[in-house]
Amino acid sequence: MVSLLSMERPVKVFHYKDQEQSSSLLLQLNRLRQENILTDVSLCSGTNTEIPCHRNVLVSSSPYFRAMFCNNFIERQQTKITLKGVPSAILSSIIDYVYTGLISISMEIVLPLMQAASMLQYGRLFEACSSFLQEQLSPDNCLSMIRLSEIVACNSLRDKAKEMAVKSFSDVSASEDLCELSLPELMGYLEDDGLCAEEEQVFETLVAWIHHDPLSRRGAISDLFKKVRLRHIHPTYLFQFIANDPLIQSSPLCTELIESVRRLMFSGSTKCNGDSAVGFKPLWVAPRRYSYHDMLVVVGGRKNNEQTSREALYFDEKIDKWQWLAKLPIRLYKASYVALHSVLYVIGGLTANTKCSQVSTTVYTLSLKTNQWRTAEPMLEPRFAHQSVSYLHFIFVLGGLGPDKRLTSSVERYNSMFNQWETMAPMPEAVLHPAVAATNQRIYVFGGADAMQNPVRIIQVYHIARNMWCKMENRTVKNVSAPAAIVDDKIYIIGGYTRRMIAYDTKANRFVKCANLKERRMHHSATVLNDKVYVTGGRHINGHDVIEDSDNFECYDPKTDTWTSKGSLPYKLFDHGSLTLTYFSNRHGQNQSSDSYSNGII
Repeated sequence: MVSLLSMERPVKVFHYKDQEQSSSLLLQLNRLRQENILTDVSLCSGTNTEIPCHRNVLVSSSPYFRAMFCNNFIERQQTKITLKGVPSAILSSIIDYVYTGLISISMEIVLPLMQAASMLQYGRLFEACSSFLQEQLSPDNCLSMIRLSEIVACNSLRDKAKEMAVKSFSDVSASEDLCELSLPELMGYLEDDGLCAEEEQVFETLVAWIHHDPLSRRGAISDLFKKVRLRHIHPTYLFQFIANDPLIQSSPLCTELIESVRRLMFSGSTKCNGDSAVGFKPLWVAPRRYSYHDMLVVVGGRKNNEQTSREALYFDEKIDKWQWLAKLPIRLYKASYVALHSVLYVIGGLTANTKCSQVSTTVYTLSLKTNQWRTAEPMLEPRFAHQSVSYLHFIFVLGGLGPDKRLTSSVERYNSMFNQWETMAPMPEAVLHPAVAATNQRIYVFGGADAMQNPVRIIQVYHIARNMWCKMENRTVKNVSAPAAIVDDKIYIIGGYTRRMIAYDTKANRFVKCANLKERRMHHSATVLNDKVYVTGGRHINGHDVIEDSDNFECYDPKTDTWTSKGSLPYKLFDHGSLTLTYFSNRHGQNQSSDSYSNGII
């Protein structure tokens, strides 16, 4: 009868787990060890230290002891085991850890503790020591920590310390430890794409390293100099400071590399073909380091159709917000805006905050390092409503209106290598508000309006190295107050009293139609960021043929031929500048928005 009942009802099973059993058992074993009860082996260190233990506990805690006591080694029969090279205090701490799971780690004992943990194969204890040292990492000691990690063969500490050395190289380069690096170690840092240092500092670091031991290190100058990415160094610094450095002048290869850059810049080319310097081409095309990032900046213009704006903003992609930079020193109507060598230039314009407006030759610059406006060498001619474009180490200023309010065809060029302006060949035809872009040794001027404000259907092309213009009529071109932007080998002309966007393929010499804008757009601005075209503000013509100011912020992807809204500007804006500036991240790899630039979030 009982068996029938058991078959009819399912058997209930209670799975019990005693949460305190394992910790209680460990405590009991530790008490037995302390009272020397059932201990069957003593671990010895030095002459006076004997620590009674239980073999089964040691075997269970470490592969080292398992191999010692479970195989046919002599220690299996011994009751006293001497562990050479392990200090008595360290051995005592490790045995306490085995029986309790607790240990105190300090800078005084961490190195011998790691060495003992490695020898006795206590992996978790070894990594705990590594974690402790990682918490002590700083730019001042990270190179020493790398040396320590090599002594104890700790990969996790080495990787973390190297990561800090790369990200904090601006600080690390000033430490004495850097001068103790071997040549391969220093080369490893200087060729790292992720190195957080400006190229000027890379050069100064290698010079300091050589001067630390000039007799044995002087011969390394040419190998080290190849790690400096010359294309991304300001020409003034390169040709006036680096070129005149005694170390560089002592090396024929270094001077040849600098001359190759000089020839390339004077030729007006961005592409290196068949230069005589050994291995120059791969050095020239080396990318910016990952510590550099591109930032979209909007500056000046007419704000909310009320007055000319002094605002300068940048878009923080990480938090999807616009943030303020320092304000322009003066209100300028129809100035031009251009970026060169990570510096924003605001050129000319009509002064708008004086009783008597004047056409200006003044050039204002803003560096993202300092977030301060300064004045640069002024233009040769005052002008406003003109166009500016940068190419290599040049800024070209084209056309516009002079003090007499008449349209001019004059062109002038700023040479950042010599900090001077010079007059260049004038445009074949003076036009107002054309679309302008520079690529492959040429400046392209599309359309615009004549002195009677009629659209012109021409393309004017300037050959930079030859200082010569040519003019072509083209029925496809009919844009006024439209910006141009370059992605790959195509120049995109965006709107201009029309919804149309077209791309001029410079290689194929033909126009390609692209996806239309949502509205007829003019007086807007555009720039390229990460191979996409970003368009800001402007004025548009609504469905009732009324002109309205815009706060639109849109992105065009050439790969998919699609437009995407990126939200809006903090206010309506037109006739402004929209540029991409390259800036150097701080040593922690954070966006500059979190430090000195940020005066507030919009």
